[in-house]
Amino acid sequence: MGRLARTPTLGGMISTEESVPRASPAGTPRRRRWLTVLLWLLIAPFAVWAAGRVFGLERGYPTIQLIAFTPYVAVVALVPLALAVLTKRVWPAVAAAGVVVALAACVLPRWIADADAGVPAGPTLRVMTVNMLYGQAEPGQIVRLVRDGAVDLLAVQEYTAQGRAALRAAGLEETLPNAVAYPRADAGGSAVYSRFPLTEQGYRQLAGGFMQAHARVQVPGAPEVYVESAHPCAPMGRASDACWVADLAAQPAAIPGGPVSLLMGDFNSTLDHKAFRRVVAKGYHDAADLAGAGLATSWPYDNRWYFPSVTLDHILADKRVGVRKVVIHRVAGSDHRAVFAELVLPTAGG
Repeated sequence: MGRLARTPTLGGMISTEESVPRASPAGTPRRRRWLTVLLWLLIAPFAVWAAGRVFGLERGYPTIQLIAFTPYVAVVALVPLALAVLTKRVWPAVAAAGVVVALAACVLPRWIADADAGVPAGPTLRVMTVNMLYGQAEPGQIVRLVRDGAVDLLAVQEYTAQGRAALRAAGLEETLPNAVAYPRADAGGSAVYSRFPLTEQGYRQLAGGFMQAHARVQVPGAPEVYVESAHPCAPMGRASDACWVADLAAQPAAIPGGPVSLLMGDFNSTLDHKAFRRVVAKGYHDAADLAGAGLATSWPYDNRWYFPSVTLDHILADKRVGVRKVVIHRVAGSDHRAVFAELVLPTAGG
C-alpha cells in the first residue's frame, strides 16, 4: 500500500494515494550474478580435466600423475552439476552435464562387462601377475593363490634373488616348474613361471633400465602363446616421465597370424593414460576392462595408505583371446595387488 497525501487545490484539500514502490532486498541481483560466476569457476577445472582425458593431453609432470585419478574426478564432477540444477542455472547445468557425460564415457565402460565379446571354444589358460616390491611379497601367499586358482602362467615384477629363493622354498616350482627368470637387486628384475614348457626365453631391456622376461609357451590344444612380464618405469616426476613414455612405446604388439600374445604386469599406468591406451591398441584388450572389473584398483596397498588407489596392474590379452573373469588379490608384503584372469585361447589351427 502507498501512503496518503493531500494535494492543495482551489476547492480545498483533496486526498490522493501516492504510489511508493516496495524496495527489493539490497544486493540480490548482485548475489545472483556472483553465484553464477562461482558455478562457472567450479565447473571450469572439471571441463579442463575432461578435455585433457578425452583428447589425451597429459604432458609431463604433474598431469601424467594426476590423470590416473580420473575415476574419482568423474564422481566429484556430479557436485557442480547438482548445484547448478538446484540453483536453476540453466547454462551452467548444461555445461556441467556435458562434463559429467564426457567423464562417464571414459570411465563407466570399465565397470560393464562386454557382452559382445565372444569367448572362443578353446583351452582355458589361467594367468596371474604380481609385483613383489623388491622381492618382499609374502611367498607363501603367492604360492597359495597360484594353487587355489590353478594358475598356469605367473608374471612377476620387482623380482630379486631373495624373492626367487623365497618362492622356491614356498614350493612355487613344484606347481610351475618352467621359468624364465632374471632377478636383480633393484626393482628391474622380472620372471615368468609356467606350468607348460617354455621356448625362446629371453628379456627385453627397456630404456628406463627395467628388464621384461618373455618366452613362448606350448599350451596343449592352442596356438603358441607369447608371454611377457611387463614393467615400464614409473612416471615419478619430470626426470622419469620421458622413460615412462619410451618404455610404454617399446611394448610389443600382438601380431595377427603370429603367436597369441599376452602382456602381464605393472604398467605404472591406467586406461586414462593415452600412452597406455596406445599399447592396448596394438592388438590387445585389457582383460579387466572386458570383464567389467576395470575399476578394481591395484596400487597402493601397503601399510602407509590404501586410498586413493589406482589401477596400475593389467593383463593385456591378444584380441583372439576370450576373458571369463578377472579377480584382484591382496598380497602381504607388496604395495601392489595381484591380478588373476581366466582366459580362453583359440584352438590350434582355428
